[in-house]
Amino acid sequence: MNAPKTPASRFANLWPLCLGSLGIVYGDIGTSPLYALRECFADHSGLVASEHNILGVLSLITWSLIVVISIKYLLVVMRADNDGEGGILALMALVGLHEAPKSRIRGVVILAGLFGAALLYGDGVITPAISVLSAVEGLDVATPFFRPYVVPITIVILTGLFWVQHRGTEKVGFVFGPVMIVWFSVLTILGLVQIVQEPDVLRAVNPYYLVQFFEHNGIKGFLILGVVFLVVTGGEALYADMGHFGKTPIRLTWFTVVLPALLTNYFGQGALLLRNPDAIAHPFYHLVSGWLLYPLVLLSTVATIVASQAVISGAFSLTMQAIQSGLMPRMEIRHTSDEEFGQVYVPLVNWLMMIGTIGLVVLFKSSSALASAYGIAITTTMVITTLLLFLAMRELWHWSLPAALFVCGIFLPIDLAFFGANLIKVLDGGWLPLLIATAIVIVMTTWDRGRDLLVERIQRIGMSDDDFFAKLDEHRPQRVPGTAIYLWSRPGDVPLALVQNIRMNHVVHEMIIILHINFSRRPRVPASERIKVERLRDDFYRVTMHFGFVQNPNVPRALRLTNQLPVKCGDKNTIYVIGRETVLSVPNIGMAPWRERLFVFMSRNALRANAFFSLPSDQVLEIGTQIEI
Repeated sequence: MNAPKTPASRFANLWPLCLGSLGIVYGDIGTSPLYALRECFADHSGLVASEHNILGVLSLITWSLIVVISIKYLLVVMRADNDGEGGILALMALVGLHEAPKSRIRGVVILAGLFGAALLYGDGVITPAISVLSAVEGLDVATPFFRPYVVPITIVILTGLFWVQHRGTEKVGFVFGPVMIVWFSVLTILGLVQIVQEPDVLRAVNPYYLVQFFEHNGIKGFLILGVVFLVVTGGEALYADMGHFGKTPIRLTWFTVVLPALLTNYFGQGALLLRNPDAIAHPFYHLVSGWLLYPLVLLSTVATIVASQAVISGAFSLTMQAIQSGLMPRMEIRHTSDEEFGQVYVPLVNWLMMIGTIGLVVLFKSSSALASAYGIAITTTMVITTLLLFLAMRELWHWSLPAALFVCGIFLPIDLAFFGANLIKVLDGGWLPLLIATAIVIVMTTWDRGRDLLVERIQRIGMSDDDFFAKLDEHRPQRVPGTAIYLWSRPGDVPLALVQNIRMNHVVHEMIIILHINFSRRPRVPASERIKVERLRDDFYRVTMHFGFVQNPNVPRALRLTNQLPVKCGDKNTIYVIGRETVLSVPNIGMAPWRERLFVFMSRNALRANAFFSLPSDQVLEIGTQIEI
């Protein structure tokens, strides 16, 4: 037996996790000081950099970080973990474990969860563009010579970033944490230097200045919330990456390193503006002067690359979860680490994101213009997260209705205020993430509905166990040596490929295994629960194989590790038989014609099952069937 972990060993293991969380979890929110305060006083905001406004905005930033990030996400939302995993899809699966009392309500909740997950793709396209562009713009602050080259340099950096994704974060991940330690240390030092020169800026900690800001600015003050929201845009990442590092390292790192560094730097920028309002053009880079500006631009660029890497990796993980949840067609997924399940690379998603990100840089040309497209996606996701959290409080934690309403009654108005303030950005660019999310939701719902229709058609032409064995006894086909493993999605029925093979070839193997692969609502299924074997009769077995929605479904490996079958699977006498359904669109049967055509297109271009389940190509037999929907 393994000796129990001592407090010293648990403490030693905690620090690597804390270091990793700095590099992966906090890249997005950690680079917000590059542009957040600047955008609050940009020309389009109409807000003058007066003392009252500076203190008011700083107070808004302070309490947004405390309430939204520290309290809502770190202390409350992270309690809703699905076997340690977080993120909106994990929360949706968690809430889905308990049936809602009304199907219509449940349908709305599921659709809202899908939309919230889809919005993260929009964020994944915008974040690398605005982060890297805002960092490179520091060269323009240093000298106007670089102004024409800001966009080309940004494009080169982004192209390189997406190009190296196939190598996996495992190859470069070890430098993320140390880079971000340097980054947060620099943020703290630069902020402290300014605060020492203008200590009156610390008055903004008092929420009185927040209230006074709204009193003086009215509707203009409310609309500034759409820009202030930029300081909390990494909130969803804290929850989504919980499974990689655990709650304790993420919380510890936030309260001891990230939050102090961010507040110190924001207050430092505020102190600078109190002394020199002209620095509002780029307050972050005006925290230094002379030759120090160039290493700061370099460090900022590296930090934004780290932040972008985290968002891109998150999109890969989200895609894998969506595929294994049956919400997207199978596509190529490469696991870039033998130890970390979450480290995956999805080529199609990578290149589509690269095209979208570079397209945004070319279209908007500056981080200030991109800020108009930023925020609406995350605010919408945060609102949806709060609504799903309410269901978790009631159905999973069994909180009383008053208690759940009280807690969500604090968070939801704040989320809705940020959401409302960001609505004005829709026409200025906020339509882009909404358009991306809508397209992805259409793909998800079309694939889900199409698969349901396909199952219905298969069920009509399928054969039950009793009928199959009756036919088998009647015709008695010839038995041939070897083991045939038939992959089939419907437990309890006989695979169409098996029926067709007997009907057309009049043979059946000595050993038949009907394999059903089930993706659990849980992120991971332990090896002890991986396989369930049922003996149907003689040499016919039904095997149900369980994987979590973040696990690699390597079927041959799982079969080799089981001793529940009378034969050893995996040798050259074993073949894998896959039924390949060719879907035909027929008018007035299933979905709208355009959705049927979309489903047919996705079905025909989906990754083949042998590649998705890691089957050896020289041991796979495909038997096709045409099915109308």
